[in-house]
Amino acid sequence: MARKVAFITGASRGIGKACAIDLADAGYDIAITARTVTEGEQREHSPTVKRSDTSALPGSLDSTAAVIEQAGGKVMSVQADLLEPHTLGAAVTKVLERWGRIDVIVHNGRYIGPGHMDRFLDTPLDLLDKHLDANVMAPLVLTRAVLPQMLERGDGLIANVTSGVAWMEPKAAAGEGGWGLGYAISKGALHRVAGVLHAEVFDQGVSCVNVEPGYVATERIAQDMARFGYVASDGAPPDAIGAAVAWLAQGAHAREWSGKVFPAQDICARENLLPGFEPVESPG
Repeated sequence: MARKVAFITGASRGIGKACAIDLADAGYDIAITARTVTEGEQREHSPTVKRSDTSALPGSLDSTAAVIEQAGGKVMSVQADLLEPHTLGAAVTKVLERWGRIDVIVHNGRYIGPGHMDRFLDTPLDLLDKHLDANVMAPLVLTRAVLPQMLERGDGLIANVTSGVAWMEPKAAAGEGGWGLGYAISKGALHRVAGVLHAEVFDQGVSCVNVEPGYVATERIAQDMARFGYVASDGAPPDAIGAAVAWLAQGAHAREWSGKVFPAQDICARENLLPGFEPVESPG
């Protein structure tokens, strides 16, 4: 029997990297995508239009792949950009041509850049478009590319990494503990996808789940978000989310959670997937 394959976006760091590593540990061959291939690459990642920040963020596809390979796993790195749809189709095509299947897709990657922490009148409308293109349309492009072969096999998991901003109201304005409109409307739109797809494809064997990671101590939170009141050390370790997603992908768990919000931190604690872990409270 062919080994199962998991495809993870935004896998150069943070939650995506953790998901890739834990799914590899669970026996999946891993395809990872992101923009950053090697450590030290520089591109704009400031959350606000008020300043620029092109300093290198920790993490890369090479680093994620190295961890998986050192543990004996099989991994394929494919550079792709959520704002360039042709790279997404090419990434899926490469994986399917080489490995013949994609059993799990984790839509973790999202728009990184200005507009995330800006107020409405300070946010150029084209940045709202970028949020929607990267956070909503890119996952749909990828899902259209992987779903037919899942339906043909009668099995598969589509995991959309959602956010509490999809249903919570901010306690303050962007930059003062809240978040920008682009992040909210794009995550809100993505959040609606799993339920619609569940209604269409669950009876054909494919599960569609909203994965809620909660507040997580990612590299970007540590480097970019402290000045907006977000303290990385207060977040959960990315491994807690990776372990929960790997658990979701095994057995019949995805069938149980299809069409629902999967509280990754709660499941990690309930199933003792990361010994000693306790869920953390989200700010905002």
